[in-house]
Amino acid sequence: MMALEITTLEENTEGEHTGMIAEHGLSFLVEMNSISVLFDTGRSSAFLQNAQKLNKPLDAVEHIVLSHGHYDHSGGFRPLVETYPNHPYTLYTGDGFFNPKYARFNASYQYLGNDFNTLYLRQHGIKHEIIKEKKEIFPGIWMVTNFFNLHPEETIHPRFVVRTSNGWMPDHFSDEVLLVVESSKGLIVLVGCSHPGILNMLDTVRQQFSSPIYALLGGTHLVESDMSRTKTTIDEFKRQGISILGISHCSGNDAIVLATENSEMHFHNTLGSSLILEE
Repeated sequence: MMALEITTLEENTEGEHTGMIAEHGLSFLVEMNSISVLFDTGRSSAFLQNAQKLNKPLDAVEHIVLSHGHYDHSGGFRPLVETYPNHPYTLYTGDGFFNPKYARFNASYQYLGNDFNTLYLRQHGIKHEIIKEKKEIFPGIWMVTNFFNLHPEETIHPRFVVRTSNGWMPDHFSDEVLLVVESSKGLIVLVGCSHPGILNMLDTVRQQFSSPIYALLGGTHLVESDMSRTKTTIDEFKRQGISILGISHCSGNDAIVLATENSEMHFHNTLGSSLILEE
């Protein structure tokens, strides 16, 4: 029998276990039989303390996937490495993960990127794989990137920019990746912030896999959408037959309410939530 458990180690909103630290960020632990994969690390060491509170030791985790190069998804990576020194990690990222990412507000720029670089990885003996296409990192666990752009309503806010040798350029989030976990019920899709557009990302998954999407967990970045687009997107999730919606983080309150109302399966994926399948 296959046991699959996906636990939210970091999220903006406190859950039932009030002894954990909720902060703006996201981190999932995926456990499938003897395999453990960490998807995002929140913005600080808080997810490590939360894992301890949940009796989820992370000393066996060797594979880490970071959804994109923003601090609230990668900020806990350095504390993880320094908590478990000399551990044989492999870090998986998309292409452009280390590009210096900023938010622009009028004449000011605010750095949003990572607090480590490739030199840090070399100094700590961490293997780094840059993913540019679909890749299976364990049997039944896939990374997907290079997303379609089929929904013109899904635009990236112009405040997100990248600093380059040729000046400031729009951040197209070419580094964004998602995780797909196969189960007998269908695909479980984990997303970080969905900057390229959540419908674009799900279209890409459906094109590359024959199984239907069973569950969607994580940030959909609908927080900046108007109510019309938010409702259309949630309706599309349901039209596609996604059985479980566990959205959170940058999804926004309107999307979470629309997704969870009148449903016994959809839930606000608060800190400490677990999706558990025993097959």
